[in-house]
Amino acid sequence: MSTVHQLSRTEARRIAVRAQLLTSQRPPDLLTVVRRLTLLQLDPVSAIAPSADLVAWTRLGDAHRPDDLKAATASHAIIELRAFLRPAEDFTLYRADMAVWPGAGELRDWQVFIRDWVTANDKCRREILHRLAAGGPLQSRELPDLCEKPWESTGWTNNKNVTRLLEFMVSRGEVAIERDRRRLAALGIARPSGPEAPMEPAVVGNVGESATVEGTKGTWRVDPAYLDGGPFEGRAALLSPFDRLVHDRVRAQDIFQYEYQLEMYKPPAKRRWGYYALPILYGDQLVGKLDATADRKAGVLTVNAVHQDIPFTKEMSVAIDAEISSLAAWLSLEQHRAE
Repeated sequence: MSTVHQLSRTEARRIAVRAQLLTSQRPPDLLTVVRRLTLLQLDPVSAIAPSADLVAWTRLGDAHRPDDLKAATASHAIIELRAFLRPAEDFTLYRADMAVWPGAGELRDWQVFIRDWVTANDKCRREILHRLAAGGPLQSRELPDLCEKPWESTGWTNNKNVTRLLEFMVSRGEVAIERDRRRLAALGIARPSGPEAPMEPAVVGNVGESATVEGTKGTWRVDPAYLDGGPFEGRAALLSPFDRLVHDRVRAQDIFQYEYQLEMYKPPAKRRWGYYALPILYGDQLVGKLDATADRKAGVLTVNAVHQDIPFTKEMSVAIDAEISSLAAWLSLEQHRAE
């Protein structure tokens, strides 16, 4: 019978932080970051900076420039797949899923809906393929919207017909355990199973080794490579709301005892932390949220509030303030504190 590792919350947190390259030892370059994390999520909101760039900056600091991601994508070292930037070599790990799109076995309701929607817009799909074959790579805005059935959503994708159709065409392109191993190496510790969703999962199956975590229910899977990590040296870091350290809100609550919601869809009066608050990491703890907004026309990064989940010590305040100043400098903006 295999060993079940009994981890304290501190040990679990440090495993997660190490796996996500958020210790004081920064990684050497962008490709190392993307290969370890396995993905950088693309998101249209840029209240401070595009999420993918913010995630890279959090790991690399001033060594990362926004043009670096564009250059890596142009050289095909990094590719876009399913609204995530991934290392190009990972493309082969998705071929099996592509072959059975929109899913194997009995389809769920959302899979049936997607299949039928793509079928209903087959004319548009064929025209896109024709234009790409004739003209090579094109921007999505250069492709015609010939969809007969609009994409309906309560979110930002409503009526974004070409964008959605392109995403599904990528998914239709022509192996699971290896993806679980890669995901566990990126997360360090994760649940073996959870609710199925069309987005990138946060579960890892039975790879790694079994573990329990103090104060949490059920079992976890841990990457044994992080179990004997030696002395832990953390630092202050400002995280994108889509950073994989916090993206699974339930995991963040379980391991870090950290509550977080992205509040940009809430009315201003109902927001607790801000439109696009950045989680604040200090050492192995998530300690607060930064409510800030970048006004590029005015050349200002406005700090509306720094919410403290736990009282900051003087040392914490100095380190976190320095990180906020570094963020402003990286964005080439003057820092301004709201009254």
